[in-house]
Amino acid sequence: MASTKDAFEFQAFEEAGNLLEENRDAVTISIEDEGSKPKRAAAYSPGGNEEDPLTSDDRTELLSGQKKSIPFWTFEYYQQFFDIETHHVKERIIGSVRPWPVKNFIHVYLRRNPDLFGPFWICTTLVFAIAISGNISNFLVHLGKPNYKYTPEFRKVTIAATAIFSYAWLVPLALWGTLLWRNNKILSLVSYSFMEIVCVYGYSLAIYIPAVVLWILPYEWLRWCSIVGALCLSGSVLVMTFLPAVRDDHPKVMISILSTIALLNVLLAVGCKAYFFSKPEPAEISTSDQVTSST
Repeated sequence: MASTKDAFEFQAFEEAGNLLEENRDAVTISIEDEGSKPKRAAAYSPGGNEEDPLTSDDRTELLSGQKKSIPFWTFEYYQQFFDIETHHVKERIIGSVRPWPVKNFIHVYLRRNPDLFGPFWICTTLVFAIAISGNISNFLVHLGKPNYKYTPEFRKVTIAATAIFSYAWLVPLALWGTLLWRNNKILSLVSYSFMEIVCVYGYSLAIYIPAVVLWILPYEWLRWCSIVGALCLSGSVLVMTFLPAVRDDHPKVMISILSTIALLNVLLAVGCKAYFFSKPEPAEISTSDQVTSST
C-alpha cells in the first residue's frame, strides 16, 4: 500500500539563499533578532556599475530643498526672471495703477518672485509711445504752415530709450545701494533685492503709456492734467512700496530718500514732456494786418 503524504507532517523548508536566487525582491525576516527590521534583497545591477554621481548630487539637492546658485553674469540667471504667466503680469500692471495705502506692491504682487518680462516690455512700449507721439504732436503743431515739411525724427527713439532705460535701471541700482548701506547700519530695516526694486520701477512706468498718448493732442491743459495724474499714481506706488524700508531709519534720512524718489519721477515726466512735445505756437499775425492796424 502506497504511503500517502500527510499534509500536517513537518517539512524542512529551503534555505533563504535559494529563495533569494529565484526572487531577488523577496523580504526576509530573522526570528533570532526580534528588534530587527525587514531587509529587502538588493536589486541586481548588470555589470556591477555604481550610481552616477551627478544623478546622486541632483537627487540630494532636490531632497534637501536647496537650489544651486547661478552667477549673475550668465544667461540662465536672467532667464528665470522671464518665466512668468500672463495673468501675473496683468495683475501687477493693474496693481501699479491702483495704489492702496495698506498694500505694499512687493509683498502683495511680487511675493518674492520678481520678473523682468513686464518691466522690459513696459519700458520698450513707453519708448516707442514717446517717440511716435512726439512726432505726431510736432506734425499737428506745424500743420498748415506753407513752409513746413514733415521729416520724421528717428533720433527721438534713441533719446527716449536712453532716458527711460537709464531711469529704470540706474535709479534702482542707486536706491538698492542706499538701502543696503542703511540696512548695515540699522539691522531692523526691511531689505529688498535689486531685482525687486527694478521690477517695481518698471511697473510704475505703465501709467505713463496712456498719458503719453494723450500728449498728442495740442492742448497744454490736457497734457499737464495727464502728467499730474500719472505722477500721483506712479509716485504713490514707489513711495508706499519703499516707505517700510526706511520707516525705522532717521527721520531726515527717510525724508531725503523718499523725496529723491519722488523728485526723480517728476523730472522724468516733465523732462519728456518738455523735450519731445512742442508747445503749440500762437497764430501769427500777417504783415498786411499789422500795417492796417498801425494806420
